[in-house]
Amino acid sequence: MTQRFAALARALKRPLILTGLVALPFAWAPLAAFGESHAFLINTSPSLPNWAFWLDKAAPIGAGSLIFFEPPASPLLERHFGKGPHMFGKRVLGLPGDRVSHQGADVLINGRKVAVRLSRTRLGLALTPGPEGEIPRGCYYVGSDHPRGFDSRYAEVGFACRGQILGSGRAIL
Repeated sequence: MTQRFAALARALKRPLILTGLVALPFAWAPLAAFGESHAFLINTSPSLPNWAFWLDKAAPIGAGSLIFFEPPASPLLERHFGKGPHMFGKRVLGLPGDRVSHQGADVLINGRKVAVRLSRTRLGLALTPGPEGEIPRGCYYVGSDHPRGFDSRYAEVGFACRGQILGSGRAIL
C-alpha cells in the first residue's frame, strides 16, 4: 500500500507543482486587493473597550460607526502620544449637518448631551474646547465613552474629516 502511495505521489508531483504555479497569480490578485482595502488593528488606548479591530477602508460611515483617523499634529498630541503620525479610533456621534453646542463643560449635538469636556489633560496641559456649530460636509464629530477620551470635545482633535479618515472599523476582540 505504501509503495502504491509513493508511486502515485511521484506521478502527481510535477502536475501539482505546475498547477500551483499557474493558479498562484489568480489567487494572489484577490488577496492583494483585499489587503489594500482592509487592515487588522491593535488598540493600545483605554478609550475603546476592545483591543483588536478589523478596518474596512470602503465601509460606509454612519451614526455610531467606529472610525479610524489621523488627528492633526499638535504639541499636545506629541506630548501625550509621542511623535506622529497617530491613529485614533472613535465612535461617530455627530454627522454632517448636525449642530454641536457647548453648555459649560457639556457638549451637545442637536441639543442632546454626548460628552463632558475637561479643562486639562492627565499631564496637566490645558485643553481647548472643540468646534461648535454645524458639522461640515465630509466631517464627523467623534468621541468615546471614556471620560478622558481625546476626541472632538477638544480643538486639538476637532472634527474627523474625509482626508483624515482611514476607514470604518469593527471590533473583533
